Amino acid sequence: MRRRKDNMSLNSESSAHFQNAIQEKEVMLVDFSTKWCPPCKKLVPILEELEQEADGRLTVLQVDCDELPEVASKYSIMSAPTVIMFYRGEPMEKWIGLRPKSVYQAGLSRYM
Repeated sequence: MRRRKDNMSLNSESSAHFQNAIQEKEVMLVDFSTKWCPPCKKLVPILEELEQEADGRLTVLQVDCDELPEVASKYSIMSAPTVIMFYRGEPMEKWIGLRPKSVYQAGLSRYM
């Protein structure tokens, strides 16, 4: 498990790490993105803010779709960025494309 340079909690390094990580936390946002995607880069500060505002109740995990295509395929990721909210290890919400912060907040409010 390795910390991201840009303050988001975790960077998934393998499929096994991803599976373990989503089981460890009650509420987790998983950012499926790529390094070369401009909207993905705009999403990072939004997710960082959400994580900071949640006071430890939320973890954000980033999955690079180019590096872990098997994980992206398992969750039918066809476009970047895509954010999936996991609750107790199960996918509950899925947002495709860059969305306003309020959209993520509304989804999170049902589980936090």
